[in-house]
Formats: sequence, C-alpha cells, structure tokens
Amino acid sequence: MTSFKKLLPDLLISLALIAAVIFYATRYVDFTIPPFEDAAMLMRYAQHFADGHGIVWNIGEHPVDGATDFLFMAASATLIKLGLTVGQAVRGIGFASHLLTVLLVYWTNRRIHKANIPFSALSGLYLVVGTGLSYVSAYFGTPFFALAAASTWTLGLVLIQKENPRFGLILAFALSGLITGLIRPEGVILASLMLLAIIVMRGLKNSVSIIVTFGVVFLLLGGAYFMWRWNYFGYPLPNPFYKKGGSGLHWDSYNASLLNLLRLCFPIAITFILGFRSRETTKQTIAYLIPILGFAAAFVLISDEMNYGARFQYALVPIALMSWTPLVRGLSFSKQDQLSGREGGVYFIALTVLSVSLIYYSWYQNCFLTSYQQTCARPYERDGRYDMGKLLAEYRGKGYMIATTEAGLLPYYSGWDAIDTWGLNDQFIAHNGGLTTEYLDQYKPEIIMFHDYFSPLVPPKLTEANLAQRWFSMTITMKDYAEANGYVLAAVFGDSPYDTHYYYVRTDFPDSKRLIQQISTMKKYYWPTTGKKSINYAEFQEP
Repeated sequence: MTSFKKLLPDLLISLALIAAVIFYATRYVDFTIPPFEDAAMLMRYAQHFADGHGIVWNIGEHPVDGATDFLFMAASATLIKLGLTVGQAVRGIGFASHLLTVLLVYWTNRRIHKANIPFSALSGLYLVVGTGLSYVSAYFGTPFFALAAASTWTLGLVLIQKENPRFGLILAFALSGLITGLIRPEGVILASLMLLAIIVMRGLKNSVSIIVTFGVVFLLLGGAYFMWRWNYFGYPLPNPFYKKGGSGLHWDSYNASLLNLLRLCFPIAITFILGFRSRETTKQTIAYLIPILGFAAAFVLISDEMNYGARFQYALVPIALMSWTPLVRGLSFSKQDQLSGREGGVYFIALTVLSVSLIYYSWYQNCFLTSYQQTCARPYERDGRYDMGKLLAEYRGKGYMIATTEAGLLPYYSGWDAIDTWGLNDQFIAHNGGLTTEYLDQYKPEIIMFHDYFSPLVPPKLTEANLAQRWFSMTITMKDYAEANGYVLAAVFGDSPYDTHYYYVRTDFPDSKRLIQQISTMKKYYWPTTGKKSINYAEFQEP
C-alpha cells in the first residue's frame, strides 16, 4: 500500500500527459491533410509488401530498398495485413510511438535520474507539443524511430548507473540498439555513439562485457540481416544512400543538421552549458553530448533533401530531454526555507512563466516544418499531385507507367507503375549517375511528368552551368525525350511561370486522347506551396 502511494503522483502525472497528448492531437494537429509527398513513397512500399509482392517499387519488378525506414515499413505492412488501411497503420504506429516516448521521457527522469515531478513533467510536456505529432499527421514514421532511440538511451542510462549490470540488461541494450538500426540505417550510428557514451562514463575496463555483447549482437544478428538485405536487394546499402550520399561530404547538410538540433533543443542546450560548471558534472555532460552532437554531425554523409521539419534530427529531442536533469542537480540560487512569502510567490510565478515559455517554444517549432509554410496550424496546403493521382487511379491495372520526378503522391494514389527519375526508388538511376534517354526508351512511359523552374512563358536556359546541375539536366532529358517522341504537352501547371509541373502524354495508347483531355482541362490543380489553383501555362505555348 505504501509503495502504491509513492507511485500515485507519478501515475497521475502519466495520465495527465496521456490526456495532454490526446487533447493536443485533437485540438491543434490537422489530421485531414493528405500524406506529405515524401511520406507517400514508404506507403507504396508498405502496401505492396502487405499484398504479398515483396519490397518492390513496381509490382513484378526486382526488389528495391527505397523505403529506408525498413522496420517501420514492415510494421505498417503487418497492420495493413490485419485489416487496417495504409493511412491508419502508418499514423497509428506514429501516434502510439509518440505517446510512449512522452511517458518514457517522464519515467526516465523520475526513476533513473531521480528528478523531481515538475522537471520530469515539463520534459514530457515539451515533447507533447513538439513536432512529433506533426510528423504523424504527415504520415512519417519519425516518432517510431524516436521511440526506439529513446528506449536504447534509457537502457544505456541504466547501464551507466549499474556497477555490475545483469547480462539481461546488457543484452536488452544491444538488441534495442539493433532495432533502432533496423528502423533507419543511421540508427546504427546513434546506437554506437550511445555505447561510446557508456564507455566514457563507466571506463573501458568496466565496459568490456557491454562492448562484447553489443558487438556480438550486431555482428551476428545485424550481420545476418545485412547479408539478407544485400542478397535480397542486390546492394548492401539502402538505395537512397547511393543518390544522397555521393559526391563526397555534404557540409551544407552538416550545417543544417546542427542548426536543426539547436533549434529543436535550444532551451535544453542551456542546461548542457551549465553542466560544465564543475569537474563532477563535466564528464557526464561530455558523455551525454556524444550521441547528440555525434549523430547530428553524421548527416555530413548525405544530402539534406527530404528532411521535412528536421525529422532526421528529431530523435535527439527525447534523448536530450532524458539527459538534462542530472546536469542541473545541485544548483541552488536561494534556499526555499529562507525565502519570504513574497519572494516565494515571485519565484513561483517566474518559474511558471518560464515553463509556459518553454512549452510555447516547443510548440512554435511546428511553424517551421516546411520553408513555404503559411500558418502554424497547417504545414502544407492542398496539393495538385494528390488530385492528379486520384484522377489517374481510374486507369489503374492497365499496365500504364508514369516517369516522374514527383515519386510520392502521384505513384501512390494512381497505382501506376512508375519510374522515379531522380533515382531514390530506382536502382539503375541511383547507381548509374542519373536518368538517360535510353532508360526512358526502354519503358516508353505513357506519361512523363516533372517539376522544374521554367515554362512556355519562361523557356529553360540551356547554359553549361545550368546543365551541370543534376536536377535541371534530368528534367531537360525528360523534356527532350518527350518532344522527340511525339508526346503531347497536356499541361504545365504552376503558381508562376518560374515554378511548374509539366505533364506530357504519349499519343499511341488506347486512353491517350481521354487522358490528354482530362489533364489539360483540370481546373483544380492546387499548387502545393500556396494552396492556390494553378495556371496551365501549356495554353500559352507557341503552336
């Protein structure tokens, strides 16, 4: 009975945090929006996997690992197989993961760090109103990865404190780290950095069993998975890595990653600075910073494209929230029993205002999910690619193919076979330096669609400098192929003639005339950055 009384405040706070997540989700998160462009790619893989076609981009073709969130994709496919829709599965996993991570942050601070209830609850609330649920609404699996990372770090914190940890705890840490790596490949880097933090805190001699167990788990289980995926996909690394990781180090990504980390965790960063105030806390501060700064710096290896709302760095937020309370332990500006009633009241009000400000700061990060976001309540507007995908779905199952730079909404909602001309979901393009005319001619796609920054009113400038840019060169290849092979330019949708979506339609298949008519007369093609109806600039092309 006594133990229950001790737990009662924590249980009540936990219920309050759960209620806060539900209230915030229903009141402040827009779940009516369609998937964000990039999230729809993984949904396509999950649907194909659930339907028994394997991990494929196009049904019947060789497997391709464009879905870098491997375990999230597999978990989503399992729920789809059990009867959920793709959207319900993806969002359900994300919401549950976010909720569990909030509770994990609270209980880690309370039970491992012995932090007080206000600090622990504030940590949980900071995560409640952060960007986690915005990823869920956009159909990303980011909170699932964050939960695995937070679980691994929790076990790592326990290992730091235990003088003689049991083998079961050591094994749990290693397995949790492996799961983190199976969800996203960079999880291997994050788990390894956590291991390094443990070694720093425990010392090399007292970490031998942890290092050996971690190494055996990753070599045996991780190695088995690695060999399976190499055999299954034909390449050792996820397909997007070959596209995003080429051309050396990406210092712009490195800078963006560190800035994203600072923006997401700025209030917490102050406590880490305070951690250097004494020798006793400096070692702990350095150890806790290893996975945080090390993981952020690791993004120098790949380009920053597809980093919606700093989702690549989001897993560091719960890690930071589970690390700051011991760094400020012992700070005391004035003893409570020496404060007068007036002083105590002023301190209470000041701390309350500070706490509300921190919560507001965390919520305010939802206003910067996309560079073109117009309001904090809605991260992106209506998207004509979604409506076009719905239109093309009428022709699903006829063996038609679309070659497109926009490999999210269009392929997912149309159900057509698709060539991802940028190469994130196409092994040939990713491994052979880019799209070629010969590759397009091999498939002869019924529709060629691309996004670029020219139009019939503002023709592309074919300068050497422009053609050296990979995206421009790709779209010019698509444009030249379409015009050389008799495709009809059905539409050039755009909010301005400097930013457009081109739609070319081949003329020699049964539904070509009808498709040309439907696309060219589409009146409600909304531009994704503004939500406004687009202009069809194809109507201004010279005859």
